[in-house]
Amino acid sequence: MTTIHEVSPRTCSVRRPVNRPVQGIGPGRDGLAGSRRPGPSRPAGAPLHYRGTGISMSVAPRRRRPVTLATTLGLALVAGMITLWLGLVASIGQMANGDSAASAAPIPDRLAVVRVEPGESLQDVAHRVAPDASARQVAERIRELNDLNSPTVVAGQTLIAPVG
Repeated sequence: MTTIHEVSPRTCSVRRPVNRPVQGIGPGRDGLAGSRRPGPSRPAGAPLHYRGTGISMSVAPRRRRPVTLATTLGLALVAGMITLWLGLVASIGQMANGDSAASAAPIPDRLAVVRVEPGESLQDVAHRVAPDASARQVAERIRELNDLNSPTVVAGQTLIAPVG
C-alpha cells in the first residue's frame, strides 16, 4: 500500500530575492535594510565565553623533568668540543691564507718621522716604512703612536712610525 503525502503551498511568507536589499525592515544607510548579521547571542553586560583557542594541544603529561648533573656536564662538554673545532678551523684557514703570525716579521722597534705622500692611505704608509712586517699591525702601531682615532691621513701629514 502506498501513502501519498500532500505538501501545502507557502502562504504565510513572501519570497524575496537574496541579492537585493529588503525594504522596510529597519533603518540603514541610504534607506536600505540594516545588517544581515544575526543579533547578539548574549546580553550586553554578560562576559564573553571562549570555547578554546583553536590550537591543538598534546594530551601528554606536562611534567617538567629536573635537569641532572650528567645532562649539564654533557652539554658543557659538547659546547667545549664545538669551541675547539671552530678554533681549529679558524687557524687552518689563517694558515691557508698566508696570514700566519709566524710568517710575518715582527714590528720594528726603531721609530722615525715620516711624511704622508699624496694619494697614500695609512696602510700604504705602513707598507712603505716596514715592508717585511704585517701592514695591518704596523698601521695599528702608527695609530697608537700618533693618537689617531681613524685611519684617515692627509697628504703632507707627519707621523711617527716604526721603520725597518
